Amino acid sequence: MNRLIVVSNRIAAVGEGKSSVGGLAVGVLGALKKHGGIWFGWSGEVTARPASEPNVFTVGRLTYATIDLSPDDYEDYYNGFANRTLWPLFHYRIQLSDFSRRTLKAYNRVNALFAARLAPLIEDGDDIWVHDYHLIPLGAELRRAGVDQRIGFFLHTPFPAPEVLVTLPDHQSLVHSLSAYDLIGFQTESDLRAFLEYVVHEARGEIMPEGHVQLFGRKLITGVFPIGIDTEDLARQAQIAGKSRQSERLDRSLNDRDLIIGVDRLDYSKGLVERFQAFERFLEAYPTNRGQVALMQIAPPSRTEVPEYMEIRRSLEETAGHINGRFAEFDWVPIRYLNKSFNRRSLAGFFRTSRIGLVTPLRDGMNLVAKEYVASQNPEDPGVLVLSRFAGAARELHSALIVNPYDIDEVSEALERGLRMSMPERRERWDAMMKHLRKNDIEAWRHKFLAALERV
Repeated sequence: MNRLIVVSNRIAAVGEGKSSVGGLAVGVLGALKKHGGIWFGWSGEVTARPASEPNVFTVGRLTYATIDLSPDDYEDYYNGFANRTLWPLFHYRIQLSDFSRRTLKAYNRVNALFAARLAPLIEDGDDIWVHDYHLIPLGAELRRAGVDQRIGFFLHTPFPAPEVLVTLPDHQSLVHSLSAYDLIGFQTESDLRAFLEYVVHEARGEIMPEGHVQLFGRKLITGVFPIGIDTEDLARQAQIAGKSRQSERLDRSLNDRDLIIGVDRLDYSKGLVERFQAFERFLEAYPTNRGQVALMQIAPPSRTEVPEYMEIRRSLEETAGHINGRFAEFDWVPIRYLNKSFNRRSLAGFFRTSRIGLVTPLRDGMNLVAKEYVASQNPEDPGVLVLSRFAGAARELHSALIVNPYDIDEVSEALERGLRMSMPERRERWDAMMKHLRKNDIEAWRHKFLAALERV
């Protein structure tokens, strides 16, 4: 295929090892190393006077091109419109979506900046792949800059139903900018359906056969491309990590108790407070589990400057303290709450040690933790995945115990069922999910998307 240019809000640092990157980074690096190309994005640095040209450097066949952001752009574009307006709205948290014309202006300004810095690096025949909600207007800005190459866009978050999206002032301009792309990819059929409903009922567009759409006078293609993981590599890592010093230390600390594990970025969309409440109900409803089961929740902080994230951290700490104060004994603490991060290999070992993977977001585009948990299990003695119906992964991992995260009784019952599940049933469920993950891994995801882009 042609040379590929990938654009994301941030890029993975060159020095990061395979065990520390995941999701988008694994897929992007694999595609770029195979075909050659450029990974363009924000460096993660905030400087008073950003350079007028991107910092470009090459490693093998892969070229990195990064730009810095000014303090105002970082605050209004990243913390502001991207993460205080679009992120909560796209996760159906209308009451948390804070709109202002100032941050919208910064959002459009930074997208124009990305386009201006990227356009000189684009060559004839390049294919361009833009990622996620931070950069929705980028395609339109590139078109304004004279770029006529094929441009695809993939949304990693959910796409909200029209009734939710129209609460956003200037929603039509946001969707109008999507019409600049040749291909738009979504995680699930539900997300695509929401987009198409907006096309018909709000934009007065037209839906045509084979995913084609007429939107604001331009034809484009839509499709569903659920992102996967590097299944076999993670399974190998988990087998090794299961015997590591960290995993053995964790196992010894459990003292033959069962472990329930949750791993999530500290975010209100992940349903962490509701998860703790469900675990509390579990201890109430099934008292024989007291002293026999522990919940370990790993929740590294993110977006620490955003007020809503400060609040979720405070609420989670209070809830964990309440539950531990209520049920703890001198030799057992029900919740182990770790506000820190671990690399992928360590997490794979922790997943392998646990009896239940508890993945209960209130809304999630995909949630790769669910898939990573399954891939990390011991085939001879696999754990059980308890999964929110509102995670995109629930559309694929049908053999998980699917729950409504708002129903703490249902989650509690699923925990009890998972702990009591027979070995044959656990193996059958795990095998079905693992077959799907092997067939639909990260390589299949990027191949399907880029093949669709090539056909444009």
